[in-house]
Amino acid sequence: MDKDYRQLFKPSIINSISGLSLIARVIVDGYLSGLNKSRRVGVGHEFSQYRGYEPGDDLRLLDWKMFARSGRYYIKQSELDTHISVKFVIDASKSMEYAEDGVSKLDYVKVMVGSLAHLAYDQGDAIGLFALNTNHLISLQPKVHKQQYKRFLHELINLRADGIWPSNTVNFDQFHDRSRKELVFFITDMYENDTELTAMIKSLKTKRNEVVVLQIMGKKELQFNYNGFVVFEDLESGTKVKVDAKQAKSLYLSELQTLMTNTKDMLLSNNIGYQLFRMDEPMGEALQLFLKQRSFLM
Repeated sequence: MDKDYRQLFKPSIINSISGLSLIARVIVDGYLSGLNKSRRVGVGHEFSQYRGYEPGDDLRLLDWKMFARSGRYYIKQSELDTHISVKFVIDASKSMEYAEDGVSKLDYVKVMVGSLAHLAYDQGDAIGLFALNTNHLISLQPKVHKQQYKRFLHELINLRADGIWPSNTVNFDQFHDRSRKELVFFITDMYENDTELTAMIKSLKTKRNEVVVLQIMGKKELQFNYNGFVVFEDLESGTKVKVDAKQAKSLYLSELQTLMTNTKDMLLSNNIGYQLFRMDEPMGEALQLFLKQRSFLM
């Protein structure tokens, strides 16, 4: 991670509103400034095109002259289409408590989500936060309001890793915003007992949104850099197993690669984006590269 914010990358700073806000500003100002510039065109200005009316659209934007000519309902695209609803869904299961170099996956996620939300909010986009495990649920609906980012950070810093991802998925019928385009970030380490995570991710995809999975992994998880006999504990079940690291490494890496490849292929086949983030790599550079590829969504 880059030196200009690495010195701030400590749990005690990350888990305070002022600290997390500072880190997010440093990352955005240092790496992401200038990306995804919003045109901020207002209603009443020239529009770029028409699109068909969809349930939930503002009826005031209907073009009645087009209806008279064609017999179909059309919406004028203008300012409302330059801003989107950005939603963050966080896997807050116990496995996200896994830490390397004193920083847990969840703390890493808090910085990542705080930075992306800072960028989105500055662009005039509505931001919302959803996080869950078997014991807790956070549901902060997207809004464009001067206090929204502060409330967003408050919910984020109070988030704790606990339990598992619910096998009975929460009803997300009210999740989607049909009045504007939406970008959904699903942040997880993709550890699941069955298919509870993948099923949930696929259920979030609609014709009008983009869903992107951000998988968070540690360097040791990906490289299995251990020596001798090591005791591993499943943070969610508490199960412990002792292995000879040298003998287990080859099989572990092979199965991990197969699992990650299958997960990525499954997501892409469902028109869901995917990006792996490693906790020891510079976050700003990774976000910059990723957001450049997705900048048209913002």
